[in-house]
Amino acid sequence: MISKDTVKSLVDQWLEDKDYFLVDIEVSKDDKIVVEIDHADGVWIEDCADLSRYIEERLDRDEQDYELEVGSAGLGQPFKVPQQYINFTGKEVEVLDGNGKKWKGILKAVDGNDFVVGVTEKVKKEGSKRPVTEVVDHAFKMDEVKYTKYLISFK
Repeated sequence: MISKDTVKSLVDQWLEDKDYFLVDIEVSKDDKIVVEIDHADGVWIEDCADLSRYIEERLDRDEQDYELEVGSAGLGQPFKVPQQYINFTGKEVEVLDGNGKKWKGILKAVDGNDFVVGVTEKVKKEGSKRPVTEVVDHAFKMDEVKYTKYLISFK
């Protein structure tokens, strides 16, 4: 079986001096290798093909047969690494917190494991008869939410 560490080492070598970053690597028991990369400006198919060739040139098919798939992290898929949060700062996201509550708003800030989402809510101001709409910041920890994902808008 091909080890995940071996594949990660090859991907890390390819990533040197590139603006791409690794999102995920999966290696199944039957040696199906799936590598996900991402880039702030999107992923080009040519770069996926280049990374695929790079890996294939360094793994020996005679020694071990495998299936290799290299692609980009899907736009509507949950974030897997902190760099994705950074890349989507200023964009609309959906967060499913640890209690199962969904929050939709603008990803405003990212600091280490913490991030802030500005959610438009109706808030009752003291002395006011009617609630007013305003953006309320909610803080989350990446490792405590069930998922965060970019909300695709076709407006």
